[in-house]
Formats: sequence, C-alpha cells, structure tokens
Amino acid sequence: MQTFAHGAALWDVASPRRPSPVAGVTMAGFRVPDLDALRIVPHPAVTLLLEFGEGSPVLDWAAGRQQRGSMVAGPGLGSAGAVRARGENVECVQVRLSPVIARAVLGASPAELDGAVVPLGDLWGREASRICGQLADAPSWQDRFALTDALLARRYEAGPPVDPEVAWAWRRIVVSRGLARVDGLAAEVGWSRKRLWSRFRSQLGLPPKRAVMLVRFDHAAHRLVAGEGAARVAADTGYADQSHLHRDVMAFTGATPATVAGEPFLAVDDIAWPGRGTPT
Repeated sequence: MQTFAHGAALWDVASPRRPSPVAGVTMAGFRVPDLDALRIVPHPAVTLLLEFGEGSPVLDWAAGRQQRGSMVAGPGLGSAGAVRARGENVECVQVRLSPVIARAVLGASPAELDGAVVPLGDLWGREASRICGQLADAPSWQDRFALTDALLARRYEAGPPVDPEVAWAWRRIVVSRGLARVDGLAAEVGWSRKRLWSRFRSQLGLPPKRAVMLVRFDHAAHRLVAGEGAARVAADTGYADQSHLHRDVMAFTGATPATVAGEPFLAVDDIAWPGRGTPT
C-alpha cells in the first residue's frame, strides 16, 4: 500500500500485484479517512465500487440527489462537474470495467444505467452484501483483490457477450485514443451505420460518437495532469485547437484545463492504476 498525497488529499492506495485474469478489468483499493468534495471526472469505463469499511462513500449531485454505499456507474459519470464524492473512513475496492465486458459482469447492459449511479444491491441482490462482507473479513488487500477477481470471473463467464462487431469498434476507438473516424467504423465491420449505432448504444451504454469524445478527453486530461501545456495537448490529441480542448474539458468537467490538471481524481491514477490505460 502506498500513500497518495496531493494538496489536502491524503489517501492509502493499494494495487494488485498481477493483472486480473478477466481482460478488461482493472482495480485498486482505497482507504481514505476524509474524502472532501472530490470532483468526479468522467472516465470511459463502467465503475464498480465495493465498500466495506466503517464509513461509506457518498455521491452528491448538483441537483441535490445522493447515493451512498456500494454502487455501479456507467461510462462518463460526472459530466459537467455535476457529481462530487465525500465520506469519512472510507474503505473500498474500485473496479473499472471495460464496457465490452460490463454487461456480462453486471447482469445488465450499461445502457440501463443511462449515465446514472445504481446501488449494487439493485443489480446483484444478496450477492452484493455477501461480497462486501467477505472483503471486510479478508486479511489483506491482495486477498480482497483475489476475491473480487474470482467473483468477476464467475459472473463474466455466465453472462452474455456483446456482438464481436461492437467489441471491435470499441477497441478501435480505444487503440486510436479517440481518433478513430466514427463514420468509418460501420463500413469496417460490414454493418450499416444505423445497425452499429443501435447495437453499440444498447450494449455499451453510449453511442460511438460519445465514446470517441470520452476516450479522447480521458487521454488529453491525463496529459494535462502530467504537466503538459494545453496547446501541446490539443495539437497531439486530435483537437482543432486549444479553444476546442477548452470547450471539451469544460463540457466534461465543468472546469478549465488548468483546474482539471490539479484534480486528485486524475492524479492518483499513476499509483492506483500503474500503466493506466482505457480498458479494452
């Protein structure tokens, strides 16, 4: 376990010693004594939060809605800076699921989340409380990761896969870091545009154009966190100019690129997810 210190943030962070046996799964463990109004920055993955500590994480929406405890969120949670996380004595395993495997693991399509957050118990029933109890009883973080991997692998093997064409289109978007030509994806898989758009949206939870924008933003945002200038980032990541990058960052986070560059939610990734990449 390592300590992440960033401004007022001081968190204990654990990472698995080996990759998950399920392709498209990455995870990290967090112990946070005081989580204070953390801006949730949109990410191109389905987020699964398994909490087991004395405290409980709470998500607050700008409109006044709240969600606490173990939960599932679709790709792009936090758009426009609308969601903040807080809590005391929070202990949890956070899992990032590629949208390609999320339907099988969750037992429901990410499209059913519709960009919202769903209590894990609504999807998994008693299994949600059972895994959280097992995580609390586990003697180490590596044991917790092994328990989580075993659960995800079992659910993935029993769940329905997405269409190969949809999986290919997602991987094409990820590998290109959001620079794939959306209009060319359908032709490359041999489907009509209407068919690909419909299947992609229903199985992964977002349309191809939104997926491209989200993957491109995620890559650009992490380069800003790494200290690169906005003009250079815009030129290298497919934006028309720096103003285009600024508009996209504002749309996704409700903040300027300079502010996003200092967000703990992004800065912790180098510790929590070494070799970070968008799950394919």
